[in-house]
Amino acid sequence: MTLPDEQQLIARSQTGDLAAFNRLVEAYQDQAFSIAMRLSRNRAVAEDVTQEAFISAFRNVRAYRGGSFRAWLGRIVTNATYDHFRSARRRQADSIEADIVTYETRLVSDREGPEAAVERANLREQINAGLDAIPDDQRTAVVLVDVEGFSYEEAAESMGVSLGTVKSRVARGRAKLRDFLLASPELLPSRFRLQAEEGARPTSSGTGAT
Repeated sequence: MTLPDEQQLIARSQTGDLAAFNRLVEAYQDQAFSIAMRLSRNRAVAEDVTQEAFISAFRNVRAYRGGSFRAWLGRIVTNATYDHFRSARRRQADSIEADIVTYETRLVSDREGPEAAVERANLREQINAGLDAIPDDQRTAVVLVDVEGFSYEEAAESMGVSLGTVKSRVARGRAKLRDFLLASPELLPSRFRLQAEEGARPTSSGTGAT
């Protein structure tokens, strides 16, 4: 999302206009929180990190030199999230809870039946567990590109790496997430389980047995 007057608001923010910056906060706070939440897996941490990130962004908005503002902000949020864990000298160890934001949050149908709801919940838990199992750099790339809808260029800017590095991390992260999900096909929704079983089935030897 880009505000129609985003560049004007940024320019005013760079002069110290707090009201203008608050307009930017209103536009990007949900996405900033979503990134922090998916990386930290802890709602309280995500709330603190998001607040810290916006404070840091306001203090450093004069350093913004153009390009994607959400990518610039995404980098601050990402760094703030990992800084939180580095400073605390611990890794997040909370279990996957129902309030964790997931891939499928926006895909829920009001007409969803009980069986579909259970399957969706199982897939949600497996995806979150799979994201937890892959390296931080790959998880960040997958979250930015596949979950938050960043372009590869925006993700590269947010992560402070080259475009090729982002593409590589997304590809490797997707592959590891797919392998993680297929390792427990019985926990997947039926449509995915059938695909997994089909993929694991040995191919015909071509002997032409009758």
